[in-house]
Amino acid sequence: MRAAIKPAQYLALFLYILFLGFPLLWLISASVKSSGERSLTVNLVPQEWQWDNFSAALERQGLVRSAANSAVVALVSTALVIVIALPAAYALARFKGMLRTLGTGWILVSQVFPVILIILPLFLILRTMNLTDSLVGLTLVHTTYTLPFALWMLQGYVSAIPGELEEAGAMDGAGRLAVLRRIVFPLLMPGIVATAMFSFVSSWNEFFFALVLLQSPENYTLPITLKMFVGGEGKVALGPLAAGSVLAAIPSIVFFSIMQKKLTGGLLSGAVKG
Repeated sequence: MRAAIKPAQYLALFLYILFLGFPLLWLISASVKSSGERSLTVNLVPQEWQWDNFSAALERQGLVRSAANSAVVALVSTALVIVIALPAAYALARFKGMLRTLGTGWILVSQVFPVILIILPLFLILRTMNLTDSLVGLTLVHTTYTLPFALWMLQGYVSAIPGELEEAGAMDGAGRLAVLRRIVFPLLMPGIVATAMFSFVSSWNEFFFALVLLQSPENYTLPITLKMFVGGEGKVALGPLAAGSVLAAIPSIVFFSIMQKKLTGGLLSGAVKG
């Protein structure tokens, strides 16, 4: 009986991975199909490989420029989120009192309102600041919108670090800044990386704010540019659209591959020994 459990587990894992990866496989298949095969039928192996879809995607709609805009907005907003959320998360996790209550309440309330309710006042505020149709304005919006959840994530990681470690460092004569730099931040690195990955992907894939705030084609981000492959009458250039979507996924994969090396199996692995 036990001999059959491990193969069954591997089979279940393989089927689960196949289930998750099927949309990506279909997208890659659609990106290299000829115009005669561009339908929604499930056919993963193209009858005729059409590599021109990628060149057509790059030539149309300024895809490279849009990718650069998305990269700038995603990287800057991610950096701002980490810089702001890190000290705030530490304060919420360690300090008790009214500040923590207000901060936690703000986080919870900010997640209640749907985006459609805040987009109009947000647009009016940015217009008075001359930040509509601007990557700066979009970066600030992404930072503000992602910050509450990122703060909630980091607060959980900080709370998981035993306070005894900081007390031990203080007893050895280290100041608070030294304790944070030498003890807390190294143990918090997996949480920082996970939060950075979440913030980057949220900004990279964001569509609604960019659709409302950006009007000039030179400021378009990738999701807006990919939308341009859908014609006014709903006619879709499926091959170039799929090829553009595959190209748009590459920066996220590269970012994940770089950041995943800093993720460890356990937050406190080796920090506390019994």
